[in-house]
Amino acid sequence: MTSELKIPTFRLDGKVALVTGAGRGLGAAIAEVYAAAGAEVVLLGRTQSYLEELSGNITRGGGKSRPVACDVTDDAKLRDVIGALPSLDILVNNAGTNFPEPFVDVSDEHLDAMLDLNIRACFVAAQAAVRKMLEDPKREDKGGCVIHMSSQMGHVGSPNRTVYCMTKHALEGLTKAMAVELAPQNIRVNSIGPTFADTPLVRRVVDTPEKRDFIMSRIPMGKLATLGDIAAAALYLASPAAAMVTGTHLIVDGGWTAQ
Repeated sequence: MTSELKIPTFRLDGKVALVTGAGRGLGAAIAEVYAAAGAEVVLLGRTQSYLEELSGNITRGGGKSRPVACDVTDDAKLRDVIGALPSLDILVNNAGTNFPEPFVDVSDEHLDAMLDLNIRACFVAAQAAVRKMLEDPKREDKGGCVIHMSSQMGHVGSPNRTVYCMTKHALEGLTKAMAVELAPQNIRVNSIGPTFADTPLVRRVVDTPEKRDFIMSRIPMGKLATLGDIAAAALYLASPAAAMVTGTHLIVDGGWTAQ
């Protein structure tokens, strides 16, 4: 090893991270991994009991966290919550939803719900988070990080997922534009594109053997992602090891989009 080469660290000591949709599933897994890596994690979700249970687990593991009940589609409350934080270094825009159905059957209700949660709420959270980051006079030295939880469906199309694909493709565009604009302030912006994983959302939409067989046939590695697989990607992107990584997407899909 040359004298100039430093071993990259995946530690987040001294960082404050906010994770939306943190109550269960992927958001909870990312929050636990961040806390284990030394970050203080703001747990944001709709259900207080889930957040308190997760916060208790983190505390028992020696980590730091703060549960905050908030519906991310409530623009005013979301801005207030983020604006009131003493400081913020990392945002994980994880909250999202999906209602798989044929294109011609998409209801206005489902269309609005996915647009509001998957796109608008992500934009509002990111805007408020970046404003908070920029309040720090040492931001250009400290750096900052925004991670949008996209999907493999942000890079391909799939039957019965037109609206979901549309929202995740939009999120990829937001990622690139934010990254270019915020690079001079040393705020990195990236996305993660998971394949199907064992989460409450996936269990809700993959509810028949036929649907599961279709999914497994599309993943060359022949298995679903684990929460740990995706949380590891989120840790890498938030850590100093990814200091030169911005405006891109880390696809954790077992080869789905390689076909």
